[in-house]
Amino acid sequence: MSDAAEVRLESSSPAETRSIGQRLGRALRPGDVVVLEGDLGAGKTTFTQGIAAGMGISEAVTSPTFVLAREMPAGATGVGLTHVDAYRLTSLEEWDDLDIDLINTAVVIEWGARVQRALPSDRIAIRFEGDDESRTLHVTRHGADPSGLLGALAGEDR
Repeated sequence: MSDAAEVRLESSSPAETRSIGQRLGRALRPGDVVVLEGDLGAGKTTFTQGIAAGMGISEAVTSPTFVLAREMPAGATGVGLTHVDAYRLTSLEEWDDLDIDLINTAVVIEWGARVQRALPSDRIAIRFEGDDESRTLHVTRHGADPSGLLGALAGEDR
């Protein structure tokens, strides 16, 4: 298996972006890390709302910009979700201070490129291009993908 694989997905609405996120949410397992990148308003939080729905998490998902991280209890899939916004972090020391559990929960990190040196080498990165009505999601797998996340996003049966 190569070190990186890519999938490109198109979304024409926020509802479609959430639906793509739901596919991923159903596949996430403890220890999975998903890094989201894109301009403000590109759909990162909308996508994370879909992830939580796919995991069966009923808690409302809003951007954790000011609290930096939100932990959500496990939903129907039995996996908890930690939603992080690294936009305001200025150093890896600040990331370390958050003490994010990268082993026992699935972790979604908005603006995660800022802390990528502290992340596991096995992760999924998604770059959002476009706006709320029409966007392209460029999905890249880094390292191994034991949970089959890339296939789940591409709509492949598991």
